Amino acid sequence: MTINDALDKLLNLALNNVELKEKLLATYDTKEPMENFCKISAEYDCEIKIGDLLALNETLWNNLLKSTNGGATFPIEEWADAYEQFISSLRF
Repeated sequence: MTINDALDKLLNLALNNVELKEKLLATYDTKEPMENFCKISAEYDCEIKIGDLLALNETLWNNLLKSTNGGATFPIEEWADAYEQFISSLRF
C-alpha cells in the first residue's frame, strides 16, 4: 500500500468513525503529532511512516519543478504538509 493509498483509506475510515476522527484530530495538539498520527494509523491497518509523510509533498513539488518546460524558473520556497492537509480534511 502506498502512502497515498494509506492516507486515503485512513481518511475514509475516519470520516465514518467518530472515535477515530477524534483520535486523529487530537494528535495535532500533542508534543509529537506526526509520531502519534502514525501510531494511530497503524492501529487501523494503514501503515504510515513519518519519513514517508514528510517526503510525500516534497517529492511532488520536486517533480513539478523538473517537469515545467525543463524546470521552473523560480524555486518553491516550501511544500505542502501532508499531515496538515489530512487534519484540515478531517476538520471540514
